[in-house]
Amino acid sequence: MFGRRGSDDGNRPTPAFRPLAPTPAPAGATGDTLVAPRPAVPAPAAPAAPPKRALETSPPLAPEPRRAQRERSESYYDTKSQVFSALIDTIDLSQLAKLDPESAREEIRDIVNDIIAIKNFAMSIAEQEELLEDICNDVLGYGPLEPLLARDDIADIMVNGAKQVFIEVNGKVEQTSIRFRDNQQLLNICQRIVSQVGRRVDESSPICDARLPDGSRVNVIAPPLSIDGTALTIRKFKKDKLTLDQLVKFGAISPHGAEVLKIIGRVRCNIVISGGTGSGKTTLLNCLTNYIDREERVITCEDSAELQLQQPHVVRLETRPPNLEGEGEVTMRDLVKNCLRMRPERIIVGEVRGPEVFDLLQAMNTGHDGSMGTIHSNSPRECLNRIESMIAMGGFSLPQKTVREIIVGSVDVIIQAARLRDGSRRITHITEVIGMEGDVIITQDLVLYNIKGEDQNGRLVGQHVSTGIGRPHFWDRARYYGEEARLATALESMEKGSD
Repeated sequence: MFGRRGSDDGNRPTPAFRPLAPTPAPAGATGDTLVAPRPAVPAPAAPAAPPKRALETSPPLAPEPRRAQRERSESYYDTKSQVFSALIDTIDLSQLAKLDPESAREEIRDIVNDIIAIKNFAMSIAEQEELLEDICNDVLGYGPLEPLLARDDIADIMVNGAKQVFIEVNGKVEQTSIRFRDNQQLLNICQRIVSQVGRRVDESSPICDARLPDGSRVNVIAPPLSIDGTALTIRKFKKDKLTLDQLVKFGAISPHGAEVLKIIGRVRCNIVISGGTGSGKTTLLNCLTNYIDREERVITCEDSAELQLQQPHVVRLETRPPNLEGEGEVTMRDLVKNCLRMRPERIIVGEVRGPEVFDLLQAMNTGHDGSMGTIHSNSPRECLNRIESMIAMGGFSLPQKTVREIIVGSVDVIIQAARLRDGSRRITHITEVIGMEGDVIITQDLVLYNIKGEDQNGRLVGQHVSTGIGRPHFWDRARYYGEEARLATALESMEKGSD
């Protein structure tokens, strides 16, 4: 069904792996052979000496082992390239596309086994399994990225050209040994990712934002803008959706602070989540949406759809970039304006970056209580300043006092998230916007995170403390929803705990 498997004439160049002693191939090794016997590989003896000398003359952190890994990788990738070329010449991709993923993977493994046997490649069982998995990922998945995407402990994947791949684990960035065959393979995988959401990346359109099927955010910037090869950045989403209770276990917020956040989400306060890049804004926004009533109609507006709301009545909207002629663009502001005509009860904007903030504030102030959004800023006060500057960027010629009055009438609570220098993520402020005195917006902090020092492992030690405010500005709103007793208990418990 897939063409003439194993019919190669043997004229391809010999791989970098040492071949076995010449053995005549079986006469019946034609397209009907699925898996040939795996040849044994003599144990390598000579390469053992160089690493030993390197250990004797270098400290434990010397880069010699990494160079040895790269030398071994060159031979592996040379063999992989030859096997992959033979596979493409042999297989019928149109027939392969008709199979389900599991059957297609098994078919590819059979054909690759045939190619390895016919070409007489000398490989260990472990190397052959690694090669089989890599080639299946290249044909059916995202190539070398597959093992990284399968790991749930990775927050970010950063590909700097074909030879360098970095990951972020537990807030720290580290380099991996994963690499791509060449820049063309990397660009092909990027094109495969963005084409799933109807976008494209090439020389004429070298910058692209997209997403993976699980909601992970993807950014691609291709040559000629990226000088050393295509740069791919993936902000991964955990397979298991985080909750506020799990954030408590991680230390991002105290139990009583989490109770305050649950009440804030429940009583339909208008919330702005503020924080720097990678501080956990979207994760926190996802957590807060758990406390939206299931009867409410929620509309989300995002540049790339990341939010994972569990409510049954959710409408998800996504922006669209312009086409090659520069037409057809749909901006975030277009989405926010349109969703006001869709009878929303809550509007959630994944990330506020520009003049759409004015339309979001208008929505918050016109009966869409409980609306939420995220903004890049480093403190609640800076968040308010950023809102003002984004309104000015939109060309609105309003007096400064009028803009601030709109902000005060719209935003109820600012939640500040931060990634600390040890890589941990913490909610550092829960701040209310309570009014104006003259031309100045007045805020009050309900909960703060105080850093006390470091432990013996270099991890920051701190505590969430109450500022002693017993009746927040949204007290009447909490009483309207019957949550005032729970709010009072949470604030009182936090105050006692901080003492």
